[in-house]
Amino acid sequence: MDLKSYFNTTQGTGILATADGKGQVNAAIYSRPHVNDDGTLSFIMANKLSHSNLQENPLAHFLFQEKGAGYQGCRLYLKKVSEEQNAALIEEICKRCKLHGAEGNPKELFIVHFTIEKQLPLVGAGELLD
Repeated sequence: MDLKSYFNTTQGTGILATADGKGQVNAAIYSRPHVNDDGTLSFIMANKLSHSNLQENPLAHFLFQEKGAGYQGCRLYLKKVSEEQNAALIEEICKRCKLHGAEGNPKELFIVHFTIEKQLPLVGAGELLD
């Protein structure tokens, strides 16, 4: 699947799951990722729980359910490879991002980059555990 084309054209709901160093899990609604030319994915993240978890545990899971009837979409097993704070790049990547808080102060935002470790459809094709 060409993920760049897929995420540029497919509407839906995304959920990013992360866990801290002790295995405490968090899940949060996230928009579609930015797919880079090298195949990595990037998410724009505020300095909240998901971002904090990734400081302790680089593994994450992104579930994307396509808009419409049925259960179409994908599950992506991710590994954080880097992050950066770059306001110009954030603005370029995300036209809908709210770059400022309620009082007009800039938000502390990060671009977090991931490799895709495994990709599965939303339903089925998973591996059975013994």
